Amino acid sequence: MSAGDANARFANVVLPHLDDAYALARWLTRNRADAEDVVQDACLHAFRGIAGFADGNARAWVLTIVRHTAYAWLRKNHPAALIVVEDLEAVERQQASSSALDADTPETALIAKGDAKRLEAAIAALPPLFRETLVLRDLQGLAYREIAEVTQVPIGTVMSRLARARRRLSETGGLAAA
Repeated sequence: MSAGDANARFANVVLPHLDDAYALARWLTRNRADAEDVVQDACLHAFRGIAGFADGNARAWVLTIVRHTAYAWLRKNHPAALIVVEDLEAVERQQASSSALDADTPETALIAKGDAKRLEAAIAALPPLFRETLVLRDLQGLAYREIAEVTQVPIGTVMSRLARARRRLSETGGLAAA
């Protein structure tokens, strides 16, 4: 594959998924700068392996690389650290946009912000594998099959982890009863 072909293929396969890559890295590293480092390393890995991409699910392929890169980066740079999340920017943005439509009063906006903080804390308290599955499904919107591909576990395991994560969030008050 020529350099021009590799560049074009990288632009078509990887670049459209950089926002999702950063969001996942941010959830796993709990730090903006660390997430940027992880995504940069993941992009290098993706570029080196772009010739081997078999025209499957590009998003799942990119997020798999980001996931592996993030865990390797965390083992190297934070070997004893518990992997938790720093914040829930995506949820806050979504709530802010829906709150802008619904917020009749400053009190309503304040309550919505408090709800986002409680959800953030509840997700941060989840074990890493549950948190990862929840983020990939509920924030990234991946299908069960895509999550199974990214995390390299059976679909049944994905479903079990997601159910347990949601149950724990419900028990801690992080989610309203569904």
